[in-house]
Amino acid sequence: MKYRKAFALFLAFIMSAGGMTGNGASGASAKQAEKQTQDVLEITAPSAVLIENAGGRILYEKEKDQERIPASITKIMTLLLIFDALKQGQISLEDMVTVSEYAASMGGSQVFLEPGETQSVDTMIKCISVSSANDAAVAMAEFIAGSEQAFVDRMNQKAKELGMEHTHFKNCNGLDDSIESGHYSSAYDVALMSRALITSYPQISRYSTIWMDEITHSTKKGDTQFGLTNTNKLIRTYRGITGLKTGSTSKAKYCLSATASRAGVSLTAVVMAAPEPKVRFAEAASLLDYGFANCTGYLDQTSTLKLPDIPVENGVQEVAEAYVDKDFSYTLCKGESGDQIKRSIEYKNNLTAPVKRGDVIGRIVYSLDDQTLEEIPIYAAKDIKKATYSDGYGKLLKRFLVS
Repeated sequence: MKYRKAFALFLAFIMSAGGMTGNGASGASAKQAEKQTQDVLEITAPSAVLIENAGGRILYEKEKDQERIPASITKIMTLLLIFDALKQGQISLEDMVTVSEYAASMGGSQVFLEPGETQSVDTMIKCISVSSANDAAVAMAEFIAGSEQAFVDRMNQKAKELGMEHTHFKNCNGLDDSIESGHYSSAYDVALMSRALITSYPQISRYSTIWMDEITHSTKKGDTQFGLTNTNKLIRTYRGITGLKTGSTSKAKYCLSATASRAGVSLTAVVMAAPEPKVRFAEAASLLDYGFANCTGYLDQTSTLKLPDIPVENGVQEVAEAYVDKDFSYTLCKGESGDQIKRSIEYKNNLTAPVKRGDVIGRIVYSLDDQTLEEIPIYAAKDIKKATYSDGYGKLLKRFLVS
């Protein structure tokens, strides 16, 4: 699609107090900046990564691509596919899920679902998010795909789509996994699927930040209550926490993907194979602290811009009104400044009628240091019909009379 540039504007941005600190990479080489980060963050876990969720940039890494046993943080992908199914209308939160013999037989972390018991999709998501329930994860896998294996195939396909190059799943819950069996992931890959879940479906936080709750088991034996307690201790102690998931086995040690948001900045910190539970929480919190100290949110209310009209050829109207339906947001990190961001508005060449409301007629391009950050579509605000012979004659007559 060819565009002609209408105009370009620089946007001023004033840093707020307590925003960017002097820990960025400005004026230092990449190696120096990396060393500074390593000096500031003493991460003892074998693998860790910190990313900002808006653009997916890596702010800290330590053996980020090392393939490790993910344990129950596997369920981040399970939850992502559940929410995909909800979005696609394949399932609803009110649907009732029947627990199979196989799902009920899962050991490890569970909510002790019984064969033949039914629970709503909403309750199953809660059990997976809060109590890391292996039985609920398998029940949902079977409900969505017909079998756990078919669901796992979808998990691996989704991993490819997200660019998770060091991940392969053998089950949907991370129970009794091993690298030798073909079930593994990396800190960076866990961050990628965590980012996909928290940005595509922020409603996951309604589940992942529950500290304590309970469900009702309704079986032939009657109704009984079962308490749920969140395995992610940061939801009680860390300001802005939005989730997400813990994992631990004797082989995987202690893993955590922690997501948090403050003042327009959204981060994901992943810690894998920490030796103790308290280490994964403390080091994830340190990573998040570092991110919030060195990043700040940038917002341009693109949707409120007064956009110039664009000429229309062969239309009953000579110009098309334009609009956009979203704002531009960006996370400034490592010495970046908002006044370096460029905004340009570009329209299609030779726009010709007919034009329908909602047709893409241009774009707003945001860039920083000659790198495109985002392209926001510009849409036509009204239908414009193609002009007929009589329309053209009427226009000529009108011009003649005016002159």
